[in-house]
Amino acid sequence: MHDDQIGLLETSFTEVSTDRDAAAALFYERLFVLDPALKRLFGDTDMAGQGQKLFAALDLVVASLRHLDKVLPVLEQLAVRHVHYGVRDAHYATVGAALIETLSLYFGPRFSMELRRAWSDAYEVVAGVMIAAAHGVTAEADVAGNLLSRPAFAGAL
Repeated sequence: MHDDQIGLLETSFTEVSTDRDAAAALFYERLFVLDPALKRLFGDTDMAGQGQKLFAALDLVVASLRHLDKVLPVLEQLAVRHVHYGVRDAHYATVGAALIETLSLYFGPRFSMELRRAWSDAYEVVAGVMIAAAHGVTAEADVAGNLLSRPAFAGAL
C-alpha cells in the first residue's frame, strides 16, 4: 500500500466512525445476508457491544497501517481467539465482502474504485495475517511491510 492509499483509509475511517453504531449494524446485517449460518457464531452476543469491538479493531488497524508490524501480535491473538469461536478460513472472505458492501452502502457514489481497492488491500493483509495465525504461523516483523508494499491487484473483494 502506498501513503495515498493509507491516507484514504484514515480519512474514510474517520468519517464512517462518526456513525459507528449504524455502520456496525449495517456490517452485521450484510454479513448475515451473505452467510446466514454465521449468525450461530454470535449466539447470545450483545450485537451493540460486538459492533464496538469491531470498530475498536478497525481503529487499531487503521491507526497502525504505517507500522503494521506493531499490531501483528494483536491480530494473531485475535485470530487464535476467533478459532475458538468457530471461525474458519472461508469466513474471512465473507467478512471482507461484508466490509466492502458496508462501506459501499455508507459512502454511496463516493466509494470510488480507488477507495474500494485501498480497503480491499488493507483487509487482505489483515485477513492473511489472521488466517496464518489461526494455523499456528506467526508473521515475522517484515511480513506486514512486504504485504503492504505489494501492488494492488484488480478484483480484490
